[in-house]
Formats: sequence, C-alpha cells, structure tokens
Amino acid sequence: MADLQFGVSIRGTDIDHVTAIEALGFDSVWTGEHMLFHGPVTDGLITLAACAGKTSRIKIGSAINLLPLRPPVVVAKAVSTLDVVSKGRFIFGIGVGGEFPKEFEACGVPHHERGHRANEAIEICRKLWTEDHVTYQGKIFQLYDVTMLPKPVQPGGPPIIVSGRSEAAMRRAARLGDGYMPYLFTPERYAESLKKIYAIASAQRRDMSCFTPYHLVFTALGETPEEAHRLAVEKLSRRYNQPFESLVERYCALGTVKECIERLQRFVDAGAGHIILSPLCDDEILGQHLDLYARDILPQFR
Repeated sequence: MADLQFGVSIRGTDIDHVTAIEALGFDSVWTGEHMLFHGPVTDGLITLAACAGKTSRIKIGSAINLLPLRPPVVVAKAVSTLDVVSKGRFIFGIGVGGEFPKEFEACGVPHHERGHRANEAIEICRKLWTEDHVTYQGKIFQLYDVTMLPKPVQPGGPPIIVSGRSEAAMRRAARLGDGYMPYLFTPERYAESLKKIYAIASAQRRDMSCFTPYHLVFTALGETPEEAHRLAVEKLSRRYNQPFESLVERYCALGTVKECIERLQRFVDAGAGHIILSPLCDDEILGQHLDLYARDILPQFR
C-alpha cells in the first residue's frame, strides 16, 4: 500500500532516539503530554520543538495535545511557531483528555467544559492561522479584531487530527478535523468509527478527500507471545495506573514480529492510512526495538 505511512510515538524523555527514527525511514515521530499524571510526562509542544531541531525530513506530531487546558490564542501561537521552526512539518493531534481530572482543576479549567472548549479552540486556531483582523464570538472565548503573525508555513495551518474514543470525538473529527486518531481500539471498532465519521461528514456535505485516518497502536515485541503479553501488561498498567491484564490482547499489537504484522494488517484493512507505533519496552532496549520495526515490519507494508 504505497500511501500507507508509519510513525513512532515516544516519551519526551526518549528524544535522543529521534535522529535514529528519521534515519530508519519512519514517516513521523510523535509525543503526548499531560500537565499532571501518574508518572513523568513532558510538555508536548516543547518536546516536539526539540525534535524539530534534531531532524530535517520527518513529520513531527502531537499525540496528543490536551487542547482545552490552554487558552486557544496561546495554543495557536505555539503551534504556528512550531510549524515555522520545523519548516512546515508539524501535525497537530488534539484531544480533550479527562482521564485525570486533577490536571483540569489545577489549570483552572472546568472538566465538563473540555469538549466545548476544544471545539471553539479549533475554530479560533484556524482563523488566526489564515485570517487577519479576526473577530470570534463563542460561548467561552471571544476575540475582537486581532491578527496573529507569523502565519504557519503550511497553507491553512498544520492539519488538525482529532483523537478520542467517544462519539463526541468522532463528531468533532467529522466536523472539524483533518483526520482521526483513536487508540485502544480493536480493528472492528476502528472500522466502525471511520464509517460513522464519514457518514456524519456526508450528512453535512463536507469534503473528506484530504481526511486521513490515523491509528495509534501500542506494540510489544517478544520472542514468545507470553513474553510480549507480560511486557505490555507491565508497561500499560504502570502508565495508566490501572490493570491491563485482560486488555492487552484485545487492543495491542503484540507477540512475535509475524504476529505484530498480522495485527497491524487488520488495522490497514479497516482503513488506517497512517499507523503510529507506540513501543512498550524497557528504555535501554528501545533503540533495538526500533531497529526491529524498521527492518522486519515496515518493509512488509511498503
């Protein structure tokens, strides 16, 4: 599948691997963020600015930016700047978060407003990136005759990829997004979510010809399926502070190289156009695993 692309999601503490990820032939590199969480998580946009400085070809993307936690003008400025310094390589993955309510409280953002704030923020960002003398009247945010410069390098601004697993996220992607990026989905649920998104967009007569279906997949390679299962359970249970014993087989690509390829193929068959691999392994062997993905998995799809 010539148009299929592959990216890698890394933690902010792993950015020393970014130059290797580019050299290995991946199409994109991603990182996420939380203000407060169960373990160490860096600021996503600052981390991606560092990634931009270490690379020259690869796309850099947020997977994801917690859009409601910042004022939209602040976000629009940071993203525009990141697109400029990366020479137009930024992909803006956004979500509303919510699984860790304390960070909303700490940021002074009402938890129940996060969806509406995200919707208005997307509209404001697009206006600031493409228009001068912007006036905006929303329920939460208002702007009066403001102009933001410099504009992003990419015409219209970086593509906005909506993440999330809820019906509201699918509606947001269909109405406002340039793509959709769920995670912890089965291939069947992934296919069904895309069907819903395209149906909503069709009802609104929205052109989806440039819409890109992404999927973030947690991956665990092992010499045996049991070893990969143990690794996935250990890493995800610690990351999300909840048991994953009964979930990893359902949602992850894990096992031997052959088994991971078969699982990823099911997402390709379900409609994915850009797959983001999120390796679950010990820090000291991440480089080895990236080599394995590039050598043994990517060529099977190209």
